[in-house]
Formats: sequence, C-alpha cells, structure tokens
Amino acid sequence: MTLPDAPLSPAGTDRTFQVDLRGLVDLLSHHLYSSPRVYLRELLQNAVDALTARHRLEPTAPADAFGIRLYADGSVVRVEDDGVGLTEADVHTFLATIGRSSKRAEKIAEQRGDFIGQFGIGLLSCFLVADEIHVLSRSAATPDAPAVEWRGRGDGSYTVRTLPASARSRPGTTVTLTPRADAGEWTRPAQVHTLARHFGSLLRHPVTFDDGTGGPGAPVNPQSAPWARTYPTPGARSRALAAYGEEVFEFTPLDTIELDLPAVGLKGIACVLPEAVPAGRRHGHRVHVKGMLLSEQAEEILPEWAFFVRCVVDAESLRPTASRESLYEDDTLAAVRDALADRLRAWIARAAASDPDLLARFLQAHHLAVKSLAVHDDEILRMLLPWLPFETTDGHCTLDEFARTHRTVLVTSSVEEFRQVAAIASAAGLGVVNGGYTYDRALVHRLPEIRPAVSVADLDPATLTAHLDPVDRETELAAAAYLARARDALAVFDCDVALRTFQPASAPALLVDSREARHERTRSQLAREQEGGLWGDILGALRQEAPRAQLILNQLNPLVRTAVAIDEPELARTSAEALYGQAALLSRRPLRPAESSLINRSFLDLLAHALRKDS
Repeated sequence: MTLPDAPLSPAGTDRTFQVDLRGLVDLLSHHLYSSPRVYLRELLQNAVDALTARHRLEPTAPADAFGIRLYADGSVVRVEDDGVGLTEADVHTFLATIGRSSKRAEKIAEQRGDFIGQFGIGLLSCFLVADEIHVLSRSAATPDAPAVEWRGRGDGSYTVRTLPASARSRPGTTVTLTPRADAGEWTRPAQVHTLARHFGSLLRHPVTFDDGTGGPGAPVNPQSAPWARTYPTPGARSRALAAYGEEVFEFTPLDTIELDLPAVGLKGIACVLPEAVPAGRRHGHRVHVKGMLLSEQAEEILPEWAFFVRCVVDAESLRPTASRESLYEDDTLAAVRDALADRLRAWIARAAASDPDLLARFLQAHHLAVKSLAVHDDEILRMLLPWLPFETTDGHCTLDEFARTHRTVLVTSSVEEFRQVAAIASAAGLGVVNGGYTYDRALVHRLPEIRPAVSVADLDPATLTAHLDPVDRETELAAAAYLARARDALAVFDCDVALRTFQPASAPALLVDSREARHERTRSQLAREQEGGLWGDILGALRQEAPRAQLILNQLNPLVRTAVAIDEPELARTSAEALYGQAALLSRRPLRPAESSLINRSFLDLLAHALRKDS
C-alpha cells in the first residue's frame, strides 16, 4: 500500500512540535517514574528550590524563617512554601513550557548546584494523580508584586490571570491538586503524611503537615540528620547513629561507620550487616540529595565488593537522573564511590589494629566479601590474609594458624580434589588447603608475600602418591592377578589400579582423578569418535596423552586384604567395581551416568553373591 504524498511546505518553513500532554503524562507514569507517589516528592522539591532562591534574595534571614506547609483532607492536596515566588512572566516561561526549568535561567545557571531539580518536568508528575493543577504565587523580588494564578489541565490547556496582592498575603507559592477518584491510594491524608516523612525527613527547611482536623500541623522533619547533631560524648554519638541505622534498615548493625566527604558535601553512615549475604548480591543504599530522598536502591554509590554494608547518605553534589530516582554516572559519582571504598578499608584497618573481637565477628560473617576485596587490594591483603578462615586438613582455621605447623602449604584447585585427598593427606602429615572456593586459591598463593618463610604449591597427584608407602614385593606378587582383573574392569573409566599402604587404615581406597584429567579424557574420546572429520582434526590437534585416573587400594584396610585374595574372576571384578564406586562417592564429585550404573550393579551383584553363599 502506498501512502499519498504529503503536501509540500515552502522551503525553510519553521514548525513547532505538537505535544499530546496526556500521552506525555502516560509516558512519565509508565517509563520515567516508578510510582505515582513521586508527585509529592516533586512538589516538595520545587518548594525547597524556591526557598533556596528566597534565601539567596534575603541572605540575612534566619534559616528557619521560611518553611513548607502540607495540607491534605481527602478532597485536596496542597503544598505551600515561603519561597521566592513567581511573576506573571515567570509563569509563562516556566510553568507553561514543558522542559524548561527556572533553575536553568541564566542568572542562576552557574549556581545550579544549590538546587535539587534540573529538568523542569517535575510539575507534570502531578498529572499522575490529578487532572488539574492550581498554582497561586507571589514574587518576593518586588514588594508590591501582584499574585499570579495558573491553572493547568491534563488536556494541555492552561489559563493565567493576575490577582491583587491581597489574594496571597505574603510571597511564596501554593500548589493545589484535586485528586482523581483513582488516585486515592496516594492522596489520602495519612498517605500524604507518610510520603512527606519518607521523602523529606532530612530536609533542612521546616516542613509541617495538616490533615484538616483542626489540630496543629505535625512536623515532618522535627530533627536534623543524626550526623548533623551534637552529642555529649563520642559513645553517645555512636549509639545514636547505630539507632538511626537500625530504624532505617530494620536490623541491628554489627558496627556503624560514619561517612564524611567534605569535597562533595556528603555525610551519612554505613551499617555493617550482622549476617552474611550471598556473594555478589548488592544491597540498595538510601541516598538523599540536599536532604531530599532520591533512592532507596542506589547500588551505584559503593563498589560491588562492599555488599557487607548498607548506607544512608545525604550529598550536595551528586547529580540525579531525569527521573530523580537514581544517580547519574559521571566523574563525581566515580570519585565518591572510590572515596567511600577508602572509608570502608580504613574501618577494616582500624578493626584489625584495635578491636580484634569486632574483627573476628566481622570476618565470621563476611569473610567472602573480604576475600574478594583482598584479591585486588594489596593493603587489605597484608592486613587480613593471615586472619581469614580457610578449609584445611587441620580443619577450619586461619592461614596464620595453619602456617605455624606447615611450612609448605599445598593448595587444591577444586573442592572435590580436596575432599578426595583430605583424610589421606592429613594422616601423611601434609598441609593442604581447599582452594576450590571463590578467591581461596589465589589468596593462598599470595601467603608468602605476608609470611616469607612459608612456601605454597599446587597439589598434584604425584605429590600425594609420593607420600603413600609401597607394599613389599611378596604382597605385590600375591595381589597381581586381582590387580589385573581390577584394571580390566575399570578400563572403561581410563583408571589404573595400584596397591599401597597409607593412613587412615579405615579408608579402603583413594581415587586420584582431577577435573582437568577427566576433561582431557573426554576430549580424547570425542577425537577418537570423530576420527577423520573436521571436528576430529581440531580435537586431534589439541589432544595430549590423556592422563589416567588412579584407584589406590589400601593394603592396611581389612576389606582390601580380603578382596585381593579373591580367586573367583567375576567376584574379583565386582569387588573392584564396588571399591571404585565407593571411592568415587567419597570424592563427592558429580558422578557420570556410567559410574552411577556401576555402583548400582556392583551392589546388587555383591548382594546376590552373599545371598547365594548363605543359602
């Protein structure tokens, strides 16, 4: 289908965009703002910015001379401020032009940092809960300035009229909303009061709320931020900050870290979580900008490794995004993130130097977070690596404790490898650390940087088997027939069988088989299956001599001594399969389907043999 050509306009004709205000409001509600509740935040923000401009105009006025008053009785929501107010020209310029903000006026553009808003679309958020916005304002710039009334409607129309100065007795602005029936959830008096406290509890200007019942207005922010108050003692300050953190986050902090970055006007606290959190899980932080709550889920304020704290901060110089619900990623935010990371490192250093009990409780809960930090932070590595807990052949202990008894520390590359060898290595006097957990192997290898007298090496099968004692030649010859049948039975798993003596005697067999060896055998098998094809050529080029697994039978174990004396071929084969299966289970690695089948078959065959013998 071909559309008819549109009529041509004369060359160079300028046209203006046609804006569907209802469509724009729908866009805001579904894609910019997270909830209609932000309408009250935007009204509070405009009031705060107006008060900031009023103080610029009257710098000698007391800080609490001007304030903000909220009113909600179920039929209207009203926000009144004693700010700088608007002239009729201001109304036409700033309220009737979408996208323009008084904060962008040239006369204050260079001072924009004193204002919260920067986008000039906040007033439109009121259309999320009302079809009409009524603004009554009087400018403080001129003593006899008339009052100006502006009414904006959701269909995009508006009216402006000038009223006598008596229509508003003093400078400032009043914004009145008549809520829609479907907006009751956000405009009921109790909800308005809750939202006002939620967004404005740290505002520096006095804010009161009136629910229309005739009582005095209730203060929304009766106290300044806890870090801005004075206290009789440092202990009282610490307790007050901890109590505030518990109130905000609903947990009792393990400790509270005071944050202060004068360069960007940031103050606040970081509350150390009393319990561990999943690795990589990032908590949102509560961020205020110039007292106004910006976000409760601001992950970007701290680096990823700092998931052991939750912060509440108030900043002067951080830049909000267009929705004013998160922070704009710029150089300032990056610098703040780095500086806050330094504060957390300094707290860890102080705990390590002066409060070992606190450090122990912190590491017990958050050793994984500290390990992730120590991998990339040499200072934290030097301070805390000796104190971090690891799984070892001596049990769970710190590397400092472990290094006192093992000058050579061996580290496994996987959890399953550690579990295969732990008991035997411990009995042989080898010091082995489980390096299979996140960060552990890399950290253990850096131990010599802190303890030069200690050496660290990866554990390999040859190291372990070298500590297993060979059997005498007579015993080896007597068991030769059984070992040959066992090798034949386990050839399908590329597994060799050997007879040794080792402690503990209760362990019948040890399966030495690394993950890398299994991968190499799988690749070699694929190459054989794909022989001659392109895929086979590629795998063949990569193929090495596939390392074999090794089932080491323990001659000290009574069951093994009985097994190697078996003359019946089928029973010998079944017993070898059973010993392999038991060793594979003890390694706790995932079983291949063939191994699961072997374990089931060998168990049933041994049971059948036992029943036949009894009968």
